[in-house]
Amino acid sequence: MKEVNLKVSNISPKQWTSLLIELNLVKSSWRRFGPEIKIKAKNFDKIIKWGRKTHGEDTGDIDITFQRQRRKTNTTF
Repeated sequence: MKEVNLKVSNISPKQWTSLLIELNLVKSSWRRFGPEIKIKAKNFDKIIKWGRKTHGEDTGDIDITFQRQRRKTNTTF
């Protein structure tokens, strides 16, 4: 078995979600050629479920939210 660890920094939640969805697509595409790829990440199943939803599908059972962090700005003149 071969193993790869990825450490990603300076990535937004949206980019992280897209990266995990893309890796899952690679996993699905390569399955027919033999490799069994396992992906471990926090909330991976929820992210993939969210990524596979169709327009108009009920997403009430998917508990994943992205919040922008408010930056403190100095507005003194």
